[in-house]
Amino acid sequence: MLPAMNQTQDLMIESFALQAASLRIAVVTETFPPEVNGVAMTLGRIVEGLLQRGHSVQLIRPRQKLENAGASRNGIEEILSPGVPVPTYGELRFGLPSKRRLVKLWSVRRPDIVHVVTEGPLGWSAVAAARKLELPLTSSFHTNFQSYSQHYGLSLLKAPIESYLRKLHNRTQATLVPTRALMLDLQSRGYTHVKLLSRGVAAELFSPSKRSPALRRTWGAAEDDLVVLLVGRLAKEKNVGLVISAFRAIQQIKSGTRLVFVGDGPLRQALQATCPEAVFAGVQKGEDLATHYASGDLFLFPSLTETFGNVVPEALASGLALVCYGCAAAQELITSGVNGILVPADDALQFISAAVSVAGSAASLTQLRQAAAPSVAHLHWDAIYDRFVGHLTQVIESNQAGFHATSEHAPVDAVTRASASAPVPF
Repeated sequence: MLPAMNQTQDLMIESFALQAASLRIAVVTETFPPEVNGVAMTLGRIVEGLLQRGHSVQLIRPRQKLENAGASRNGIEEILSPGVPVPTYGELRFGLPSKRRLVKLWSVRRPDIVHVVTEGPLGWSAVAAARKLELPLTSSFHTNFQSYSQHYGLSLLKAPIESYLRKLHNRTQATLVPTRALMLDLQSRGYTHVKLLSRGVAAELFSPSKRSPALRRTWGAAEDDLVVLLVGRLAKEKNVGLVISAFRAIQQIKSGTRLVFVGDGPLRQALQATCPEAVFAGVQKGEDLATHYASGDLFLFPSLTETFGNVVPEALASGLALVCYGCAAAQELITSGVNGILVPADDALQFISAAVSVAGSAASLTQLRQAAAPSVAHLHWDAIYDRFVGHLTQVIESNQAGFHATSEHAPVDAVTRASASAPVPF
């Protein structure tokens, strides 16, 4: 079986950079669409933008639990590695260590640059392999794992996790982060070569025009009723319980208020038991997700563990009034009192008070909703794609001496072309 696998893999290696591409980019990640989380959705958009601009993408990731082995993605060369379930994220898997295989893969056909998205064993292996081969190397910092640890009884591991993350990212030539606040924070914690790469919002998808009275009726909400909304993973690290506390307080002044959760996660069953009158809409995607956003009124986002929080610009683009802690994307995108309300981090009582204040004032709610979508209309993904390529190009140019072997493209036959977008085992 192994010889056949190696033969297929060799074909895939030869197929890397079939098209005349500006860059050949190896992307290493533990998560990618159709998985639903901020990292996957952001990476999916960036890869889509790269392909549209003529770049070639080699995607190295673990095979996920329910994945169809015959799936393919146009224009992407996929290399699938073995994986093990991520604790508390059973739908996702860590890639297993694969340094030797990556060295072999990239020795035969060198990418122009390696970009590591997630910091699991597969990501560490990619950093080690790229450094061994003297390949230009960048990374993204997406998730505050050291902050997550306190929510799962792993506080003693906070320091080792922080040390591991810092060492991994400092072994790359640039670490891309989504906010200025995070960039400054990481620099203060000893991270080097930290660069800013913000995120866009799909304004053509998320829009107040997607509001659906019919959907609101299924929630038991008339047009004049207030709908409190949360979109995201239902998990401890998202501080979801505070949304229910705020909802209970709002009910005291507006009895017809409805609470809608969009998303899923390990806390769903407990939340349903605590607040049985809430609507649990489950995971929504695409147009359905946009319709759920726009059909709400007040978006409550109490998470303190985000590096960005894609739901914030999506909720703004959908025309919702937002109450958020003043961190991550909210701190970057919201002017408190103008297009949303910011609350000092970790002040639960003030968060609830702010939510009640907005809910109880029709004028305030209307003002915030009207200002929301225009405030993020400038956040085009096209600019983000170009900045991403710009960061990669800078790193490649600084490491140009190590790329003499990448200028020539191997000849391609019909069999190789046919297999270009099919995933293979790794």
